[in-house]
Amino acid sequence: MRHLRYDRSFVLDYEESTEGYLTVRAVVTKPGVYPYQRSDGSVQYELKHPEDIFSDQTIMSCNAKPVTDDHPREPVTVQNVKAYGKGFSHNDAAVGNGGVKVAFTVFDEDLIRKIREEGKREISLGFETELVAEDGDYNGERYQYRQTQVDVNHIAIVDKGRVGPEAAIRGDSDAWQVDSNKNNNGGGGTMPKLKIDEKEFEVPSEVKSKVDGLQAKADSYDQLKKDHDTTVANYDAQKTELDKKKKELEDAKKAEPKQDAIDSAVEARLSLIDEARNFLADDFEYKGKTDTDIKVAVIQGQDERFDAKEKSEEYVNARYDATMTFLKDTAQPATGQNNMKFTKTSTNDKLDEKRQQRLNLRDSK
Repeated sequence: MRHLRYDRSFVLDYEESTEGYLTVRAVVTKPGVYPYQRSDGSVQYELKHPEDIFSDQTIMSCNAKPVTDDHPREPVTVQNVKAYGKGFSHNDAAVGNGGVKVAFTVFDEDLIRKIREEGKREISLGFETELVAEDGDYNGERYQYRQTQVDVNHIAIVDKGRVGPEAAIRGDSDAWQVDSNKNNNGGGGTMPKLKIDEKEFEVPSEVKSKVDGLQAKADSYDQLKKDHDTTVANYDAQKTELDKKKKELEDAKKAEPKQDAIDSAVEARLSLIDEARNFLADDFEYKGKTDTDIKVAVIQGQDERFDAKEKSEEYVNARYDATMTFLKDTAQPATGQNNMKFTKTSTNDKLDEKRQQRLNLRDSK
């Protein structure tokens, strides 16, 4: 069974064209649990779930729909749109500001006058929906029914603070809701009701309109604040990541070896190899060997029992220097396969020169 419903929001601002038309952009419905008064006076709570009102069907149904002066007592169709239509919504319905937002233009001179001069600025969305019996809880609020298959029929401009055309109105911070089962035309002396701390009070229409206008502005401010906080949080996160990358780049630049250091390291390596080759086998593979590996090989050439395991780099260096000093002083031949022979004088001179070059390079690092 299809049920007719009316939700209200407010015209907070509008634009006037050079031709005199008024264009409004407003949120016409939002998710939440809302009360609807039955024909017997009781109230039932119905859920507007985001999956339903943000569906393509509901959003598209807001496009190109007639704008009316109050709610007609029947759905607006092609047969009666000339009588009821005072404007049309645009084709830009979309999710925005926490609800479904759409622009519409009013071209009826009398309704434009009421909006501009008489303050007739409440927007009441007329729609049909399939109600599904469903007891549940949404954001801490209980409900008994869920609105599905929501299809917008028209957008009505209604008097501020007045009872709607079908039944008594109950207000809350997001919209107005009325039941369509009663058949009065909205006149009479019933005063609008203001909800305060879960209680309803009848108040003059001027008071109700003022309170609802302030609430609408407060809701708009809350949404803007949330959007601002989200934007600031995203900016801070991106700035933190950028600062981190900058520091990583600076650290990488600091850690990058300087050309002088590279040149010194190369010269030291070549000097070590040139010095050690006099005491190592011809087929000794230098590629892939560290300086320490080469020095250990020289030491083991003189002392086969030498074990470099658990020996510090400083220990190996000192042992290597001592070994080279011994070799220089004694001019002993290499014990490797080359069995090279050196005279004491020539060996001393050559070793002194190489050793001094290596010491100079090491000291310059």
